[in-house]
Amino acid sequence: MAFLLLAPCDYREEIRKSRFLAQARAIKDAADAQALIEQLSDPSASHNCWAWKLGQQYRFSDDGEPGGTAGRPILAAIEAQGFDGVAVVVTRWYGGIQLGTGGLARAYGGSANKCLQNAERQEQVARLSCSCHCGFAELALLKSRLAEFDAVLEQETFDAQGAELQLAVPQAHIDDLQLLLADISRGRSRLQLPG
Repeated sequence: MAFLLLAPCDYREEIRKSRFLAQARAIKDAADAQALIEQLSDPSASHNCWAWKLGQQYRFSDDGEPGGTAGRPILAAIEAQGFDGVAVVVTRWYGGIQLGTGGLARAYGGSANKCLQNAERQEQVARLSCSCHCGFAELALLKSRLAEFDAVLEQETFDAQGAELQLAVPQAHIDDLQLLLADISRGRSRLQLPG
């Protein structure tokens, strides 16, 4: 089960006199992630370490910390919390006490993890794209009932008889929506599935 981040989330922590600020934000693509990382990074800080994950794509950076002690633990926190489409930047202001490699990994990964634990989230639902043609007489009723099936109306194109609807529907609701469409159109309309 994957989650989407609904709102920006921050978490602050002090560990052995070093200050850590974890900031999580939703991203749409790799370019969005890079722009966000540049925006959230503080040039006056000792390190701005980050990771992002979007589907099968991911990137991370230790930003000068010893290899594997920052970016990878942040990515591990994203995956442990089940997020997708998210970037996390953990900024460190060095406080004068060395943390060691294990301490750094725990600090960066822990800050990211605590940030995401407190984040407002929504379950990501996989939807199939499908289409149907609906007459004007049935259109309002069908559109009013789409929410019952967790279906999203992506596009609507009108013609002389009604409208062609492009829908995104969870696999589990396809059959039920198919029955509703056949019922309200008296068998004239069917969902067209890809493939």
